[in-house]
Amino acid sequence: MGETLRIETPRAFLPLLAPRRFKGLSGGRGAGKSHFVAERMLEDCLVQHTRLACIREFQSSIKDSVKQTLEDKIEKFGVRRLFRITDVEITGPHESLIVFKGMQSHSADSIKSLEGFNRAWVEEAQTISQRSLDILTPTLRAADSELWFTWNPRRLDDPVDKLFRDNASDPDFLRLHITYADNPWFPVELRRDMERDRARDPDKYAHIWLGEYERRSEARVFQNWRVEPFETPAGTRFYFGADWGFSVDPTVLIRCWLAGRTLYIDQEAYAVGCEIDRTPALFDTVEGSRKWPIRADSARPETISYMRRAGFHISPAVKGRNSVEDGIEFLRSFDIVVHPRCRHTADELALYSYRIDRQTNEVLPILEDENNHVIDALRYALEGVRLAPGPLRVSDDLLVWSRLSGRH
Repeated sequence: MGETLRIETPRAFLPLLAPRRFKGLSGGRGAGKSHFVAERMLEDCLVQHTRLACIREFQSSIKDSVKQTLEDKIEKFGVRRLFRITDVEITGPHESLIVFKGMQSHSADSIKSLEGFNRAWVEEAQTISQRSLDILTPTLRAADSELWFTWNPRRLDDPVDKLFRDNASDPDFLRLHITYADNPWFPVELRRDMERDRARDPDKYAHIWLGEYERRSEARVFQNWRVEPFETPAGTRFYFGADWGFSVDPTVLIRCWLAGRTLYIDQEAYAVGCEIDRTPALFDTVEGSRKWPIRADSARPETISYMRRAGFHISPAVKGRNSVEDGIEFLRSFDIVVHPRCRHTADELALYSYRIDRQTNEVLPILEDENNHVIDALRYALEGVRLAPGPLRVSDDLLVWSRLSGRH
C-alpha cells in the first residue's frame, strides 16, 4: 500500500490475533466485539487475499448485515479509494471479496458458493441454528480458514454455546468473553445506560451488559442490594476481607461497614494475575488496609505470612462446616449498598446464583462455584461478627446474634 495503517487493539482481544480455526467472542453490550472483528477482517483484506462471508441466521435485507459497520471502518481508516462498495458486496486489495448471507435463505447446495472463502464472520451467533452450523463448517475448508462468531449469550443450549463448550479443550477453538469493562472506548452515553440498569435491574444488567445467560430471577442469590453513591462517616468501624487468586481467579480486598440493618461496601481492590510481591501495593489502594484487621482465605497460609511481614494485620478466616452457606445467609440478612466505584462487587452480586437443572429448569439448593471471589471476601470480612458469642451490638438499633445462639 506504500503507507502504514495503525489499528489499535484492546488488550482483552489480543489472543484472537493468533491463528485458530474457530474463534468465539461472546459478551455484553458495549464490549466492542463487532468493531474489533470488522477491523480485523478489513486488516486481512488489506494485507492478503481474503474472501469473507458475513453470516447471519436471518437476513431479510442487506441492512440487517454488518455491511454498514465495515463501510464505516473503511472510512475511518481512510482507505476508501482501495475498496469498491456496491449494494450487495465489497471488493478490495489483493482481489479480496466480502459478501453477506442469511443462512435461512440457503440450502446445503446453494451455500457451496462459499467453498473458496477463507473467512466467515457469524454475527448474532446466539440465533444460529445447528442446521446452519452443520452446513457452514465443512463448506469453509480453504487453507488457513477461520470461522469467527460474535454473540451476546442467551441460553446454555444455544448451538453456538454448545459448540464452544463441547470443544473447550480443542486447540482449534478459542472463546473469549468480553464486557464493556474491556472496552477502553466505551461511550459515555452507554455508560449512563449501564449504570442505570446496574442500579435498578440486576437481571437485565447481568444479561445485557455482562453478557450472562438469561437467568430466572429466583436463581439469583442476592436480591437485597443496590448501587448508589454515599459518604462514609468519620469514625466508621471498618471490616476488611481478602480472597486470593492468581492466573484465572482474582486477588480481592474488600472494605465494608455496618449501620443498622445495612451493609455498606465502599472500596475494593481486584486484580487477576497479581504476583505475591505486588499484593501489598494492590491492598494499599484500599484506604486503611494497613491500619485495620483483615480476615483472609485460610487456604494460602504462605500468602498470609508474607502479608504480615509486609506490615498488614491479617489473620486466616475460621471457615468450618457450612461456613459458605451460613456466611451467605448472614449477608442476605442485610440491605447491601454498593458504592458505584466497586464495580466488581456489583458484578458478582448480580451474577452469583444457585444452580439450575438443565433438564427440568428447576432451581437447585446448590450454590454455583463461580462469580464469588468478592462474595468470599465479604464473608471473611464479617466472619467475626457472625461468629461472635452471644448477642453483639453493631449499632444502636440492631442486635446480630451468632449461630451459637441459634439465630442470625
